[in-house]
Amino acid sequence: MSIATAAASGASATERFQADKLLGVGETPPERVSELAGEVIAAIHETVRKHQVTYDEYNALKAWLIGVGQDGEWPLFLDVWIEHVVEEVANADRSGSKGTIEGPYYVPNAPKQGARARMPMRADEAGTPLLFQGQVTDLSGAPVPGAKIELWQADAAGFYSQFAPGIPEWNLRITAIADEEGRYWIETIQPAPYQIPTDGSCGKLIAAAGWHAWRPAHLHLKVSAPGRQLITTQLYFPGDPHNGDDIASAVKPELMLDVVEGEAGNVTTYDFVLDPA
Repeated sequence: MSIATAAASGASATERFQADKLLGVGETPPERVSELAGEVIAAIHETVRKHQVTYDEYNALKAWLIGVGQDGEWPLFLDVWIEHVVEEVANADRSGSKGTIEGPYYVPNAPKQGARARMPMRADEAGTPLLFQGQVTDLSGAPVPGAKIELWQADAAGFYSQFAPGIPEWNLRITAIADEEGRYWIETIQPAPYQIPTDGSCGKLIAAAGWHAWRPAHLHLKVSAPGRQLITTQLYFPGDPHNGDDIASAVKPELMLDVVEGEAGNVTTYDFVLDPA
């Protein structure tokens, strides 16, 4: 199997973003652009003055910014260090289930299955079997029939299909459709913690700052239904050493799973509550 690199993963993430996200971007009024860009630039000016930034440090920043672009790592950088605050603002008024970041590795239109589903995976897929089950309801507690549950995750080595070589196209990606009671049962494997790519420019920042690159084990989800707000979230596993210092700052107490060990694998139940659209 070929080795995944930051540049290859970054290029895939950039290409996916340009294909899937830019179509929905509308024109922002010049006044809004001026306000936001002006405040960001002013904040950089203040940082330079406050810390007496030298030309050597300034040139190191320029070289790093160029490297991020060359590596295609802008989606990774923004989703790891910025997106959690955007998500916090965007979902501040939500009454139902908690959301968190999407991250750079979502792919739409994963293969559909019914309420009782099995995640596409390799015959020798590493990891403890996990039954992920639950129910989708509205704010009143009424079931949401036919809710769409999109689930994706990294493999045991920390790699995502379509962003690393040698992995089947839809490996560990699925769209399950809940039954008439809003219930679903998805067979998958329990993911492992992983480091974000460290051989590119984001890795250089991490090393220079003395940070770590770890994300705790997690499942990615998008849950939606007609007339309901889509929720994008991640769910985490108790006891993971990086739940408290996730590099992406995406862990919330409400997103922690309760995992029960069984003879054939682990079982976890998580219910989603969708806000009205």
